Amino acid sequence: MVQVKDLTQLTVADLWKEVKDEEAWWHDISAHALRVVQTLLEETLEAELVEQLWAGRYKRTEVRQGYRNGAYYRSLSTSVGLIPHLRVPRARESAYQPQVLARYQRRTAEVNARIRDLFLAGVATRRVGEVLEPLLGDRPSATTVSRVCAALDREVAAFLRRPLCDAYCYLLLDGITLKVRTGVGAERRLVLCAYGITPAGQRELISFRQATAESEAQWEAFLRDLYARGLEGQGLRLVSTDGCPGLHRALDTVYPYVPRQRCWAHKLRNLAAKLPRLHQEACLREAKAIYLAATRREALACFWTWAARWREVVPKAVACLQEDLEELLAFLACPPAHWRTIRTTNAIERAFREVRRRTRPMSCFTNRASVDRVMYGILSYLNTKWKEKPLRQFTQNS
Repeated sequence: MVQVKDLTQLTVADLWKEVKDEEAWWHDISAHALRVVQTLLEETLEAELVEQLWAGRYKRTEVRQGYRNGAYYRSLSTSVGLIPHLRVPRARESAYQPQVLARYQRRTAEVNARIRDLFLAGVATRRVGEVLEPLLGDRPSATTVSRVCAALDREVAAFLRRPLCDAYCYLLLDGITLKVRTGVGAERRLVLCAYGITPAGQRELISFRQATAESEAQWEAFLRDLYARGLEGQGLRLVSTDGCPGLHRALDTVYPYVPRQRCWAHKLRNLAAKLPRLHQEACLREAKAIYLAATRREALACFWTWAARWREVVPKAVACLQEDLEELLAFLACPPAHWRTIRTTNAIERAFREVRRRTRPMSCFTNRASVDRVMYGILSYLNTKWKEKPLRQFTQNS
């Protein structure tokens, strides 16, 4: 005789096992939800028409604003699936336009948002439809995906024009190179970026601008735009750069009184290029002791000890470090807890890794507008991610 387990002893897992076909069960739930959504939308559209006509179906009234003219059907992609035949009522004389559905709308705002999220996450336009089809019951074409993402242009323009607060104590400046398709072939476009840190440790990718080169004129145009929008640099303690000459000349014009920090990571790479392989490891290891010193006095002592040992062996490397020594040690005037963050441009370089990860599947951008859309999407994602995660060393020590 088969023993039947007491229902009071059954767990949720036991009850779930009674669902013989889990996939079919979920399909039934989705189909039911879709019917509910369709009914709700059709009743709302009908109520809107009654309100605009000032008359219900088969009702005679002297204040009527028009007459019905049947209905038409359209498909609508929603987050719970595809509604293939949504009934939309029409009116004859009045210019009736549903408020629930925009003209020619085929997808809800939530579906469009998911399409944009997939595109910005690195999924190719031709594959977005493949990913969404099992969930939506419909496959957006590559053209549809491009058209949806083109709607980002308004958001990009608003982001690049928004007023800026002057609350940053550190500013990191750098650029990333991307390839863009043109009528005469692919060309390299540089995207100049600004990364700010507030005294409370809040990080933000402030803005970006496409350029053809890291020239003084193009960096100055970018920095003047930041200044005009509100970033006047009243509270800036330091600007960290990779040492680009054009950028430094532009800083002389826009932020002439803000101390500058040359990136140690870039400088050590420059040193490595001037060293024979035989001496690279030892010379660079001793050079790193300079920025690891506890005070400026100790850092200078480390430098002169290092220079005395290596000047005759690798004079070009010693001269390379010595000519920028003041700007390499500028970070030592700031709170010690901040040194590791501001002595290099690694913070903004890490943001660029996310850009490269996103753009790696794309051999080339189709146009300059697509560069702006992807940069805006990635910057917005990182800024949102960082909003609740201030830098720990800033919150613990100021």
